Amino acid sequence: MRWWLLGASLWLLVVQLVPDAQAGNRPRGPDAEKYRGKRKRERQGFHRAREERPRPMKTRTVPAPYIPVPAGNHGNDPFLKPLKNLQEQHVTYNVIPVPADIVDSVTLRTQEEIQELLRQEEEDHRVEEERLRRKDENRKKRRKQRKEQEERQRQMIEEKRREEERMRELEEEEERTRQLEAAEERRRQIEEEERRRWEEDDRKRKELAEQEMKERRMQAETLKQEMLALVAEEEEEEVWLRGDVFQMLPKAPDEPEEPGLLPVPIPRPPDVIDHEVEVEASHSVSLPQGCEISDVIVTCENAKLTHFPPLTIPELKSLSLEGNNINTIPAEAFNGIPNLEWINLKKNKLTSAGVHPNAFKRLKMLRRLYLDGNLLDAVPPDLPPTLHELKISENRIRGLDENSFQELSSLVILELEENLLSEGNVNPQAFAPLIQLSYLRLGRNHFRTVPQGLPKSLLELHLDNNLIEEISDTVFNQTSLLNVVSLKHNKLDETRIAPLAWINHRHLESVDLSHNDLYLVPSYLPRSLVHLVLVGNHIERIPGYVFAHMDPGLEYLYLSFNKLDGEGIEPESFFGSYHSMVELCLDHNQLITVPSGIIEMTNLHFLRLNNNRIRSIPDESICDPHHSGDSTLVALRLENNYIDPQKVSPTAFSCVRSSSSVVLKPQNTK
Repeated sequence: MRWWLLGASLWLLVVQLVPDAQAGNRPRGPDAEKYRGKRKRERQGFHRAREERPRPMKTRTVPAPYIPVPAGNHGNDPFLKPLKNLQEQHVTYNVIPVPADIVDSVTLRTQEEIQELLRQEEEDHRVEEERLRRKDENRKKRRKQRKEQEERQRQMIEEKRREEERMRELEEEEERTRQLEAAEERRRQIEEEERRRWEEDDRKRKELAEQEMKERRMQAETLKQEMLALVAEEEEEEVWLRGDVFQMLPKAPDEPEEPGLLPVPIPRPPDVIDHEVEVEASHSVSLPQGCEISDVIVTCENAKLTHFPPLTIPELKSLSLEGNNINTIPAEAFNGIPNLEWINLKKNKLTSAGVHPNAFKRLKMLRRLYLDGNLLDAVPPDLPPTLHELKISENRIRGLDENSFQELSSLVILELEENLLSEGNVNPQAFAPLIQLSYLRLGRNHFRTVPQGLPKSLLELHLDNNLIEEISDTVFNQTSLLNVVSLKHNKLDETRIAPLAWINHRHLESVDLSHNDLYLVPSYLPRSLVHLVLVGNHIERIPGYVFAHMDPGLEYLYLSFNKLDGEGIEPESFFGSYHSMVELCLDHNQLITVPSGIIEMTNLHFLRLNNNRIRSIPDESICDPHHSGDSTLVALRLENNYIDPQKVSPTAFSCVRSSSSVVLKPQNTK
């Protein structure tokens, strides 16, 4: 800014000095008048010519801005040497074009006016800076207010979101409760319906049996009357009949038999008559060889059948064809037995191509269908919607698509163990129609992860003997009613179980992780967990407070056949389960002492410490000698350690109800 002011000052000074220099070059004396006239004429001609063409620009010289030269010896610097020469000349001038009319109208100013202008310019500049400063402050203030307002709005939105989330959780909890109640109500209705049906069937069976017995008695009585009448007639003609009508005198050995005389039939007891009637009734139904009928049940197990038997028994309820060689089911197979409720086709040779698509479609009462141990590569189509239980284990099923369980909305139990299923061939929408499914078994397949799309109504999930390596934090999000999860014989380790996989489940009480690749007791277990099985892993340590978050607390813990030693159990390892633990199994490990924390378990009933390396039982390691309440420990096993029974204090087992419940023998030798 100061450079610009200095340049303007020098320019004004040059403008003031140039006219004076021009005036000094004008003629003086007598020639001055001629000169002025000549100049006047020239100006008039010039003005006339200027009106006809554009006026040229005049030029003026103005001082150039001062360029300081840095101190120091720069005499040899070729760049700074011209600057030094300019500094020695004190002032330089620049030639700038200036319009002629502006030059003519320039009014010269004094040095005081120039200084005043400079001061005014500085004052204006200061005022402008002050204005800009205030403007910047106001802008910062407004920005701060805007940020505060945005923060308040964000807090309000966050509070509203949390409130909505709480309301949603309450609604979800209410929905889960309603679903549980509905499932329980459905189960009660099913049980009640089953009970009523069986009672009705039993009543009908009793009525039918009573009617048959009554008819048999009437037939026996009629036969008896006929026999009595016949005997009375014979007595008048024959003299060799004596006494009771049910006895007959022996015929003489040499007495010839008269050809016209027929022997009188001997009446038999009613039970013999009943048996014959029953046999006749059973033979009235044509059954293949090896089949039996009892009431409304036909059994043809291991009868070497190769085709589906043609049956016409409309009242039949149950049919078992297990253990045969049946390979096809035609469309008309069940035409004569349309009221079947249970079909057992286990261990046959059925293939998907051999089962007609409409084979089961007409069975409107079917509730249970067993197809285990066949050669099916897909779930049979068009199964009746009345099914409650479907078992297709030990087959060759290669996948499940979105139509595999279409219209099976009443299915409660589904078993698909020992097939060829994996997460790659199971459609996430395959289980969507199963809105009432409670029990699902997918063991002995090829899953590497827990399958997606599990039904919301699921209560028990069994994925034993698969290849599962991880449990993601979203796989159980929809199955909030889960109560039992079995993942034994897989490839899980504690680092592949997501922290949010199941910690917030409120109904998950039983988890089986036995025979996996665990080295620690997993953290973030379900809060509602009661029953935990970790048998047959490589567990070396129980981290402190790993059970502290559980409510009401862990009751059954099985850690048998692991690698726990004296340093693997911390004093806080069982914290949170002191008042809830009922059964604790630590057998077949490498413990050298009784783990700390057991003495704090006030409700412990069963304790197993056998097959370890324990050498002594201190007085206050299992039982608290100062405890005056009732004894709770029912059974204690300590065999196959290195304990000398003679050195065990009598008060070491004071909390055990009976001394016979303590197993100390045999022990290993040192």
